[in-house]
Amino acid sequence: MKVLVIEDNDILRGNVKKYLEIKWIEADDHSTYEWSTYKIMTWNYDVILLDIGLWSDEGNWLDICGEVREKWSNVPILMLTARTLTHQKIEGLDIGADDYMVKPFDYEELLARVKSMARRNHSLKGNKIVFDDIEILEDQMQVTQDGTEINLSKLEFNLLLFLAQNKGKTMTKEFITEKVWWEIDLFKESRTLDIYVGYLRKKLGKDVIDTVRGVGYIIK
Repeated sequence: MKVLVIEDNDILRGNVKKYLEIKWIEADDHSTYEWSTYKIMTWNYDVILLDIGLWSDEGNWLDICGEVREKWSNVPILMLTARTLTHQKIEGLDIGADDYMVKPFDYEELLARVKSMARRNHSLKGNKIVFDDIEILEDQMQVTQDGTEINLSKLEFNLLLFLAQNKGKTMTKEFITEKVWWEIDLFKESRTLDIYVGYLRKKLGKDVIDTVRGVGYIIK
């Protein structure tokens, strides 16, 4: 496994890198936008740890998330944040991050998250899924409808992919949350799942995902 640590706090960045290497995980580390984006372009990483306080004249953490998702890779991104407001976390998740940890964090939990994200990313890779007029290319994180590409956020894509992989089966809200957004407590404590189903319906058509009242959702 290979991890990229992007953090502008030299002490924290060094400690995270050292801890990962003690656990036999290869780790690169950088503190600037320019070098981080260069490494992402030239190396294949299993997970990226990204400080959401990273800012410079050339770019910031939001730029890195956006560029990774738009240009280069579907590699999982774990945000490292000192911010606790819900809208700040959602901002990062919407632009392409997969999960977050609030500083200060437990290193054993960090390791567990990194391994979980890497396993899940590898398990999602596969061939295309087709239903109705929709085609999902898992490796490219691409969705087309009647030949037209549909722009989805990472969260929207993960939700659609999971429901499509279980086509014909009713998925409970609790199970969807566990499997799609696993450890993100933010979604367990709000109606965010319902909101994201609404986003997908607006982009793909209201009949794509059916509601099973009192239970969850299904793609028939």
